[in-house]
Amino acid sequence: MTQQLTKEEFLEKVFNFEEKKDWEYQGDKPALIDFYADWCGPCKMVAPVLEEISEEYGDKMHVYKVNTDEQQELSMAFGIQSIPSLLFIPMGEKPQMAQGALPKETLLQAMKEVLKVE
Repeated sequence: MTQQLTKEEFLEKVFNFEEKKDWEYQGDKPALIDFYADWCGPCKMVAPVLEEISEEYGDKMHVYKVNTDEQQELSMAFGIQSIPSLLFIPMGEKPQMAQGALPKETLLQAMKEVLKVE
């Protein structure tokens, strides 16, 4: 199941951008973070796909959601200007951002290529 992140949880589980300048992922397995808003049509289209991915791959990766309306500081920290925006976080590498309502096949391909999740 996807997990909602507040700023405080993000700082603890993903990256403490308040204390560190250089990217240092805090997680124990790759992650996918969906930056979304409740009113966003494309975000609503992606949500069930992310739930499916979370259920299928939950033991191999984290799937998080950040509500851009409620967590505006997080959105600004990552330069989110359009939603949905998906942040792919591999282990030991820099994160990569994708924008738009990606189909499940595209998300799965990115998970294999970027996150190294099979």
